[in-house]
Amino acid sequence: MITTKKLLLSTALLMASSFSLAATTPENAARLGNELTPVGAERAGNAAGTIPAWDGGLPQSDDRYANPYSDEQPLFTITAENFTQYQDNLSAGQIAMLQKYPDTFKIPVYPTHRSAAMPDDIYSAIKENATKTQLTEDGNGIIDFNLAVPFPVPENGLEVIWNHFTRYRGGALERTFVQVPVQSNGSYTLVKINEKLSWPSFLEKGYDPNKDGNVLFYFVQEVKAPSRLTGNILLVHETLNQITQPRQAWTYNSGQRRVRRAPQIAYDAPGTASDGLRTSDNLDLFNGAPDKYNWNLVGKQELYIPYNSFKLADRDVRYKDILHAGHMNPELTRYELHRVWKVEATLKEGERHIYAKRVFYIDEDSWQISVVDHYDGRGELWRVGEAHQFPYRDVKVPWFTAELLYDLQSGRYLAGSLTNEEGNGFNFEKRFDYKDFTPQAIRRKGR
Repeated sequence: MITTKKLLLSTALLMASSFSLAATTPENAARLGNELTPVGAERAGNAAGTIPAWDGGLPQSDDRYANPYSDEQPLFTITAENFTQYQDNLSAGQIAMLQKYPDTFKIPVYPTHRSAAMPDDIYSAIKENATKTQLTEDGNGIIDFNLAVPFPVPENGLEVIWNHFTRYRGGALERTFVQVPVQSNGSYTLVKINEKLSWPSFLEKGYDPNKDGNVLFYFVQEVKAPSRLTGNILLVHETLNQITQPRQAWTYNSGQRRVRRAPQIAYDAPGTASDGLRTSDNLDLFNGAPDKYNWNLVGKQELYIPYNSFKLADRDVRYKDILHAGHMNPELTRYELHRVWKVEATLKEGERHIYAKRVFYIDEDSWQISVVDHYDGRGELWRVGEAHQFPYRDVKVPWFTAELLYDLQSGRYLAGSLTNEEGNGFNFEKRFDYKDFTPQAIRRKGR
């Protein structure tokens, strides 16, 4: 049973944010578990019958990587030659990828399966959030929040983005994966990373809500390879309100053997070991404070998004099979038609960021950003992000098995969160103490 200890802002933060945007009505909340799923998606399928009704998601199974859809073949494949037939269900970035790589990039479309499922305790917490959780007046924080998904019936773009920030990811885990900057000619060097992640409710001991009540999760990242980067460590205390209390970050540099505060680990600062291919807020397709952008909720639409990526996650697939010049091997990808929330983020006047506009497509069943298009200051499409979603059905965690960021201008791309050659990849059974996420802990780890 999952502990449902609440994550609440401290009294001081509540006082500082006394004006807030209202939660949804009891009538809207009552729709959860009825015409809406427990997380707020439309339970029914679409009129065309190409998206089925949600029936509870994939049943739990101890065999995480067994592919229940292994016998299925693509219904059709979208290419540079035929994409105009399907463009209403494609993002601008997906179309740009088809046009940039007309001979090699393609989108194989399979039958849609709404496989996302979460534990019952999470569904209960989400229903509780629906009538209690509120945005702060500026939208940069939330109050009275429990475990996951504060706004299952969202009314604006910020609420949708906060659902992505706080979506259920297992509570606590350790993972070892590779992040790979792939050059335009297809050459690459694997960067191996170990990460530990815990939400306060899942810490074994040491959590003090009076001191750390504004913390959303704790995160520590250590580079394991190549040797020139080995031993560099990043520690983050991710906050619920990053304006009232900015993200707290520290780095340990193996060359200097020192722990330093790292307030620059945010916004468009270069991402760790990414060869300049992503910003700090590109990780997980978007993270961190939302204050630099205006958020417009465009609405719902049907989009072909990477989903049920069992073939890509297969333990017999090698990294060399996945990483091709220009883009990931399309023979290993699977796209399905799903309903997504479309949110447009445009840079506020007077703010600076390398991305002047971002267009997000968020899966209604998991609140995972599935596709995001990034535009530069000239208004030109620059980078295309994809999360190749995967249901960790042994623990009922809908997440991904790869995240991609394609640079249309340079022809390079960054592949992250790949675990094919790293054993089981994600360990959701790990539990940590607060002391595992302190500057002293990363200093000891570095030594």
